[in-house]
Amino acid sequence: MVKKGDIVEIKIEDLSFPNRGSSYIEDKKIVIHNTLPGQLVKARIKKKRKSKIEGTLLEVIQPAENEIIPNCSLFGTCGGCTYQNLPYDAQLTLKESFIKELLKDFDIEPVYSGIKGSPAPFHYRNKMEFSFGDEYKDGPLVLGLHKRGSMYDIVDIKNCYLVDDDFNRILRGVLIFCTNEGYDYYHKNSHLGFLRHLVIRKGIQTGELLIELVTSSQGDLNKEKFIKTLQDINLTGNIKSIIHTINDSLSDTVQEDKTDVLFGQNYITDIINDLNFKITPRSFFQTNTLGAEVLYDVITDFIEPYAAKEIYDLYSGTGTITQILAKKYLSVTGVEIVPDAVNAAIENAKLNKIDNAKFICGDVLNVINDLNTNPEVIVLDPPRDGIHPKAIDKITDFAPEVFVYVSCKPTSLVRDLPFFLGSGYIIKEIKCVDMFPHTPHVETVVMLTKSKATK
Repeated sequence: MVKKGDIVEIKIEDLSFPNRGSSYIEDKKIVIHNTLPGQLVKARIKKKRKSKIEGTLLEVIQPAENEIIPNCSLFGTCGGCTYQNLPYDAQLTLKESFIKELLKDFDIEPVYSGIKGSPAPFHYRNKMEFSFGDEYKDGPLVLGLHKRGSMYDIVDIKNCYLVDDDFNRILRGVLIFCTNEGYDYYHKNSHLGFLRHLVIRKGIQTGELLIELVTSSQGDLNKEKFIKTLQDINLTGNIKSIIHTINDSLSDTVQEDKTDVLFGQNYITDIINDLNFKITPRSFFQTNTLGAEVLYDVITDFIEPYAAKEIYDLYSGTGTITQILAKKYLSVTGVEIVPDAVNAAIENAKLNKIDNAKFICGDVLNVINDLNTNPEVIVLDPPRDGIHPKAIDKITDFAPEVFVYVSCKPTSLVRDLPFFLGSGYIIKEIKCVDMFPHTPHVETVVMLTKSKATK
């Protein structure tokens, strides 16, 4: 009988969202993350409960039949990718299986219309947030991504395949500069140290680059040398913005106490569906630019058959969807809680000469009380945790002809759908869009229409 700490060899039989490989041992289900069906693995028993056992992957002894050699030599160590060891078409099939399994109680097979892949499976990200740290305790300074399963250890990334080579060249140049200057990284436990994050944004359609160094206030940045270091790097894109942000918060997230534009401006621009968008360091902008165009085409295709005069875009972010819809429809109203995003949306609408899009700053839960028109279509693109249950009742009270729900976390979608079905709506069509190749994440777009009984 196995016990905690034992090492076992087992063949993985199944996989569930997001990366939970499973099999059976002693007639109990054992779950081992970051595995694939068909793999023979060595694992350590982490937890043993009455109904389930959890194991920690130690080694893949024998690969699955459909496995391939990943491009990145750090795959399995770095936490940035999960499925780079699968061909891309197999990744799409896997994501489809996740969605169908999670939504099986909704009988989606007749209305499921497939998955659209990312136009670029590699080098697709327009933003990357790297962390300073060390690969092991008291090791040399590194700059990269978190080690899989670790809050502290950082993997020394030299050639990430999720971004184009400009990102990698900037990363290497900044690390050399910081090492030569003798800067220490910010330690999460002691809250001492200087270097925290490096954020790089690139306009995929424009080639414009924004580089942001995030530090604590516990040091002095050699600004002139930092700027020269970046300008001396051989890049395909054009540096439009170099920013130094001071962040003394205890949280390990990028936020700002003070921002200093060292070079250029505080934004870059990119293009989606022939519209121009200014992107600041804090702007929410879909991470996969080309994939976003595919996603927005799905949304507009869902809406097209309906003669909509008024559309609400709830959780509108920087108003990308709002403006795309405003090109085709009489009036579109976006609602977003983040003030910076709303300001960016207003500015971008002016940039694109769009005057039939209105943006309201506030929590959807409260703002919808003051909306007094009756939209034919409501687009919902909520954060990962989905829609607040109290807001759903208010939203369905508008009784539009069509809801288009864009979900980036299918488990939240599973929780929210019954509210719409209970209000007299039926699922008309579901289509998935892969915005994050080599990860378990997938966008699920659901079109809900009024059932005949409620018309």
